[in-house]
Amino acid sequence: MASRPSLPLALPASFTVAQAAEAGVAPGRLRGRSLARPFHGVRARSASASTTMIDLCRAYAPRLREGQFFSHETALLLHGAPMPDWPYVPRIHVSAHRPSREPRTVGVVGHRLQTRVPVVRDVDGMPVEDPARAWRQCRTLWTHGDLVAAADFLVSGARPPITVAELRDEVVRMGDVRRGILSRALDDVRGGVRSARETRLRLLLRDAGLPEPHTAWNLYDERGTFVAELDLAYPQRRVGVEYDGRVHAADPGQFARDADRWDAVRAHGVDLVRILSHHLAGDGAAAVQKVRAALMRAGWTPLA
Repeated sequence: MASRPSLPLALPASFTVAQAAEAGVAPGRLRGRSLARPFHGVRARSASASTTMIDLCRAYAPRLREGQFFSHETALLLHGAPMPDWPYVPRIHVSAHRPSREPRTVGVVGHRLQTRVPVVRDVDGMPVEDPARAWRQCRTLWTHGDLVAAADFLVSGARPPITVAELRDEVVRMGDVRRGILSRALDDVRGGVRSARETRLRLLLRDAGLPEPHTAWNLYDERGTFVAELDLAYPQRRVGVEYDGRVHAADPGQFARDADRWDAVRAHGVDLVRILSHHLAGDGAAAVQKVRAALMRAGWTPLA
């Protein structure tokens, strides 16, 4: 059996049928099983191409027309923000400002936005909505906790892509919905948060009637020497709370360093509570109980 002709090197990993035709590829070559068809009119070089959301965005990118860009939760995903927990499944959203037209194809949610000057960022060669605008666009898609977790991410880190003030300005300019869900979410945003699970834990503790903990609290010894940064802490009670997602469990070296840090924190008079993923299962009652017990050991008394 004759082998199929190779595709031109000028074609990217994912390309449109029109691009292939311009490159001289015969229509029959595009019908072969060796090519994936992630979207109508799109082909990918590998028939077993990955189907992660980011890979799907890369596959769809060649189909974007002038004025179209990834938006809503897709934009937040491409900016690195956390998505809602399973079983929620994020979708690919593509928008365009009037008078440009949104896409209408299977597998993509199209949006035609009101006339507005676009603020599109380049992410890995793809046009992506500004993070503040994308966050506001998720107001009808996500819960309060999911919105807070995404905003916590966006305003944290050494070089955060956006500020709380910019998020609030976007809400003031474009409006809020659902009983002010965005404004209420912004009131709960805190900087220095490393993961969505930390956000969930912080909100869980507060909603259970415990004091709200500080985020990214630095512990120093009596000489002012830095000891450790704690995910969450109650400095006046000398109680620290760490969420341990067990991401380093397979790395003995990292696990040993973490264990030494935990010992150092406790040696400096902090009652360190480690919360694992199973403590947050269900309604998170196990996590609340562990932190409540530590606070009560430190002299805190629940309000009647």
